Amino acid sequence: MTEPCDLTLIEAALQLESARLSPVELIESALARLEQTESQLHAFVSVDAEGARSAARIAEAEIARGDYRGPLHGIPIAVKDIFDLKGVPTRCNSRVREHYPPAVEDAVSVAKTRSAGAIFIGKTVTQEFAAGVISDPARNPWDPTRIPGGSSGGSGASVASGSSLAAFGSDTGGSIRNPASINGIVGLKPTYGTVSKRGVFPLSWSLDTVGPLGKRVADVAHFYNAISGIDPLDTSSGTTRPTDATAEIGQDIRGLRIGVMRPFFFDRLQPDVASAVERAFSVFSELGALVIETPWDSAKTARAASFVINRVEAAEVHRDTIRSTPDLFAEELRLRLESNSLFPATGYLRALKARSVAKASMARLFADFNLDAVLAPASAGTAALANDLNTTYPDGSEEPVNLAYTRLTMPFNATGQPVVAVPCGFDRLGLPIGLQVVGRPFGEDRICRIAHAYEQAAGWIERKPALISG
Repeated sequence: MTEPCDLTLIEAALQLESARLSPVELIESALARLEQTESQLHAFVSVDAEGARSAARIAEAEIARGDYRGPLHGIPIAVKDIFDLKGVPTRCNSRVREHYPPAVEDAVSVAKTRSAGAIFIGKTVTQEFAAGVISDPARNPWDPTRIPGGSSGGSGASVASGSSLAAFGSDTGGSIRNPASINGIVGLKPTYGTVSKRGVFPLSWSLDTVGPLGKRVADVAHFYNAISGIDPLDTSSGTTRPTDATAEIGQDIRGLRIGVMRPFFFDRLQPDVASAVERAFSVFSELGALVIETPWDSAKTARAASFVINRVEAAEVHRDTIRSTPDLFAEELRLRLESNSLFPATGYLRALKARSVAKASMARLFADFNLDAVLAPASAGTAALANDLNTTYPDGSEEPVNLAYTRLTMPFNATGQPVVAVPCGFDRLGLPIGLQVVGRPFGEDRICRIAHAYEQAAGWIERKPALISG
């Protein structure tokens, strides 16, 4: 029997709207799943069970009197702990903020979901200041001896296990798409500037994006619609009205032109990842899309530019605290910030110029081939063991996960275009593999259409993590 917390966001929303399911039942199910799994997953830094129950009772009364606010109304949501959530401290998994007081107001994106009727279960584990892909002490529901990726790792583990139906993430170098891939769920990195970042602790101002993680493409599309929009008080906010990410979901993809960018994104992959992605291409072709080879010569440039910008801007974000309280940072991050604070300004300026070149190159690629989207693996490898933070390849070589998990995602932070990560298979150990569907700027509607068609045809979404499937 399916538990309410195992429903997708959209499935639950339909049942809530029709009163076949009550918000109270849904929240109790999510809290029970959290209690069942948290001792192994450690996905949350704080849980507000009573606050969630109170909000569920209010939502139940609202829906009963006909005041239904839409697909987030009554839905249990988890919030990554770099987002301000009113009444809860924003600790960012760092001793630097150990004694910070509770936030006095919600982050703008959080406030939008609150207005839409979402119910907040709690705050999830992030890598310290969102600067990494491990998210310790959080673990993976497909195998709790392994990491959930990151930096939105707690959010990814929570959604995959059912303790929330969707969650907030942020993506500066892949931190939505990576945990989506590693946990077998869906993550949407929106077009840069379409979702306000006010109230979200920054990692890199010119790369940071806010977006959702969910069980299905339709889930993240509806979540994105709730949080997107122009924010005149956010200097990074765009001036173009975001598209409706759900507008094309359900349409077939016959005749759409989808590119595959070799060799950069296929140079070094675990074999099971490579074969899963290749099989996915066949599914797109069977669905009637035209899958064509579209090499992108600026991929390395985009990745390098993103890497430099990320590191230099992060050093500037923490300039004062790294000087005043260096001992409060974990050693890895402290060394990274201290070393990158010495990076020459000329190098940073060259990275900004390289970013512009990469964005123009990507725009030409889409125009020259008349593309609707391009495809790429989401990660070079699957979930690494928590006590061996490397991706291993058949020749015996190893790559640290902070590189293996971001090498294929960072280029699209440089270009700023939207990307949705969707499950595309499992490796021989039963660990999830993810695929990136990359679109034109403000093309969330098209990539969600393409990814939705694939997820429905491929069938990987039916598999459940071992931790909850018995």
